[in-house]
Amino acid sequence: MMRPLIPIAAAGAAVALVPSWVWAQGPSDPERYGYGPHMMGWGGGWYGMVLGPVFMILVLAVVIAVAVLLVRWLGGPWQGTAPHQLPPGRTPLDMLKERFARGEIDKEEFEERRRVLGN
Repeated sequence: MMRPLIPIAAAGAAVALVPSWVWAQGPSDPERYGYGPHMMGWGGGWYGMVLGPVFMILVLAVVIAVAVLLVRWLGGPWQGTAPHQLPPGRTPLDMLKERFARGEIDKEEFEERRRVLGN
């Protein structure tokens, strides 16, 4: 089944490449296609060499800014709270009291940690 496909693929590649071989052998006349010393009729001024990269950087900056704004807009509002912050009204001493009430720590450890916390 695979053997008949190889000659067909080779013939297709040859047919596809023949026009490029023919064009490569022909004479080239730069004036015929409108490009000679300067491509496409440009005068070759310095402004193209300077303004081209500047505009490319500006367009890239605009694309990045639009992407960032789009991601922020789709992401929703930013809360501004770090994950390690405690909810309002809950102190480290409250957490220590809860652990003591659940039986996770004994009375000696509770007293020692309370002294370390300064209360």
